[in-house]
Amino acid sequence: MELGWIALLGLSIGLAMDAFAVAVAVGMTLNTVTPQHVFRLAFHFGLFQFLMPISGWLAGEQIATQIGQYGAWVAFALLGYVGGKMLWEAHSEKNSESTGDPTRGLKLLTLSIATSLDALAVGMSMALVGVSVWLPSVVIGVITAGMTAVGITFGSKIGARWEYWAEIAGGIVLILIGFSILWRG
Repeated sequence: MELGWIALLGLSIGLAMDAFAVAVAVGMTLNTVTPQHVFRLAFHFGLFQFLMPISGWLAGEQIATQIGQYGAWVAFALLGYVGGKMLWEAHSEKNSESTGDPTRGLKLLTLSIATSLDALAVGMSMALVGVSVWLPSVVIGVITAGMTAVGITFGSKIGARWEYWAEIAGGIVLILIGFSILWRG
């Protein structure tokens, strides 16, 4: 089974919304955004968003035979959880304390992992419903890198109000994709 292009783009944009929101926040915290900042953040966020679905898919392949006919329900639950978490986090209070350059070192690694954990669950759900992970992972990584570059570049201009709507939209898209999988499964 393969994802259609509309579903794939929706999934990719939905997963990239966390990275976009974080990139906007990073752009707002830096005095001046340089091309090096943009490259480091976009490259790492895109790379992690590419690798996490593959890791999740490999883990999902191991348990797919054990879950059997309930795979669509598990995929729905995972995507629903991730989407719901994004909606919840959009309404929670943000910690604006930041020191240092978040596009370097341990902060960059932490942000890269944190923004891509959702993609791990998505990769697992792909394995459970028999969807190949390779093309989706590439598309997810490229779209995430692009949206991250836009987010950090225009972070100070976009402002915090778009960060909220990006998280809301991402959560809704993931939940709708979960319903779609459940409907087809």
